[in-house]
Amino acid sequence: MDTVTAPPAATVAPTLRRLYAARFVFALVWAVLVVATAPGLGALTAVLLVLYPLVDVAAAVVELRSMRTEAGVVATVAISALAAVGLAVAVTGGVPAVLWVWGAWAVVAGLAQLVVALRRRRLGGQGAMIASGGLSVLAGGAFVLMASSAGASLVGVAGYALLGGVFFLVTALRLGRVRA
Repeated sequence: MDTVTAPPAATVAPTLRRLYAARFVFALVWAVLVVATAPGLGALTAVLLVLYPLVDVAAAVVELRSMRTEAGVVATVAISALAAVGLAVAVTGGVPAVLWVWGAWAVVAGLAQLVVALRRRRLGGQGAMIASGGLSVLAGGAFVLMASSAGASLVGVAGYALLGGVFFLVTALRLGRVRA
């Protein structure tokens, strides 16, 4: 449980706003690159797939430094680090293996994001993060199901990341309003 006093929302919101804006830009660039390379599962696509959860780990570390009390964010670090390892292995098994690992990660990470966003409601602007966590759970289930279909593709993963980026942008904008 949280035993350290959280910093005031006024000092945390600017850090989260910048972080979420950066995550939007990263998701946008990442999604474009995945769509451009997704017809196959080449070396660049493999690197991009492993990179995404590693960026999630780095972002969670930034959040931990600013919030100091988020058990759900600690879980995100562990979940995303495991996803990076899982994806590094899955890329050798083809698109279905990648979709299965990505889907499992989306479900578990979505649940963690939902918990963190619900706990941060006092900061304001968390509606998009709550929606994103819930949608991540649903999308993850869809990726797991998609993994067994004949025409499995990574384009859906790019769309998922881009939508997540949009949710980060909306939250960044809302946090800016809350601060003002």
